[in-house]
Amino acid sequence: MTPSQTQKTTPRQPAGGFTHPVVLVLCLCTAEVAGMLGVFAFPALLPHFMQIWELSGNQAGWINGIYFIGYTAAVPLLTSLTDRMDARKIYLISCFIAIVSNLGFALLAGGFWSALVFRALCGISLAGTFVPGLKALMDRLAPSAQPRSIAFYTACFGLGMSLSFFVTGKLFAGWGWETAFAAAAAGSGLALVLASAVLTPLQPPASSAFLKRHILDFRPVWKNRNVRAYILAYMCHTWEMFAARAWLVAFMAFNLSLHPGSESLLIPTTVMAVAGIAGMVASIAGAELAVRFPRKIMVMLIMGVSGLMSVTIGFSAGLDPAWVAVLCIVYTIFFQGDSAAIHAGVITAARPDLRGATMALQSLGGFGAAALGTIAAGWVLDIFGGGHTVISWGITFASMGLAALLGVILVAWIAD
Repeated sequence: MTPSQTQKTTPRQPAGGFTHPVVLVLCLCTAEVAGMLGVFAFPALLPHFMQIWELSGNQAGWINGIYFIGYTAAVPLLTSLTDRMDARKIYLISCFIAIVSNLGFALLAGGFWSALVFRALCGISLAGTFVPGLKALMDRLAPSAQPRSIAFYTACFGLGMSLSFFVTGKLFAGWGWETAFAAAAAGSGLALVLASAVLTPLQPPASSAFLKRHILDFRPVWKNRNVRAYILAYMCHTWEMFAARAWLVAFMAFNLSLHPGSESLLIPTTVMAVAGIAGMVASIAGAELAVRFPRKIMVMLIMGVSGLMSVTIGFSAGLDPAWVAVLCIVYTIFFQGDSAAIHAGVITAARPDLRGATMALQSLGGFGAAALGTIAAGWVLDIFGGGHTVISWGITFASMGLAALLGVILVAWIAD
């Protein structure tokens, strides 16, 4: 039996005992959510930071985008290393980086440049926790338990984003933005404790031919046609999703400014928290549908609806705030609905001995696109009115939707 066949049929053996699969999945999903409290802390408070630091839309876009640039710069190395060492080590070190970066933002950030530094570090920490955490989970589960575990873990990313918006909004209202970022550091501390407790150290992988390739050589991954299709789809998905996530709070704040008196009834960060929970459920449902029906068709359908909504939602800025809130929730359901299905498509199509490299390339492309998407949205917003008119928001969100519609075309063209 070859090394790749061994990896395909059995999980790597822990140095100690097994952690029960249900406990393992539950604790890692909890750690994922807790560790993500700082992910959208800045976008959640974007209108406030734009005011107190006198940021332009372009500068705000860069602070949003630098998070994903930090992620993109770190993820190829950190995730590829999981083919050669226990992902647990990378995860725990990255939790510590998250603690330092969020606490540093709370105590030291005072404008554009300092915010860039700490948000970049926070992005690096996510690069060492999100996908390496999934790899650590896959290495400790039997193949039969992996598809549903992937769905729950990746869907919890949406829950983490939701709680990031919600907790940040609540803490900011009561104690200020510094407390919100300090709480994010505490969440990363909880993730560190949980992961340390349930991730039993693994024996190093047996040496084999695949370990002799350069750690950043992704050519064997890219040659896989289905992997290539779903990575390209993931890039379009993250371009739209993270750009939308970064700007929806500011969009709803603009909508509320057109309807004086509505501010106390609809809090944008709370709406986004509800939207994220709905999106998490949609992601799990999308993964289940992709098991029962052709994954390619389901991804194209969900992504297509999301793209069409994105092209139109920005022009709704003048509607009643209650309707805009509902539209934002429905939109979130669709731009998150294909997430777990795409992740499962990438992982199941990957060669077992290249799974870490495949996930690294997926994250490199996906979060690189996320960085470009958030920056591009700020740039478009500035060009067409700076977010002070309905038309500027309409064109900005339409630019995000074009990425999703491109994803539909790419999946239809490439995937088998």
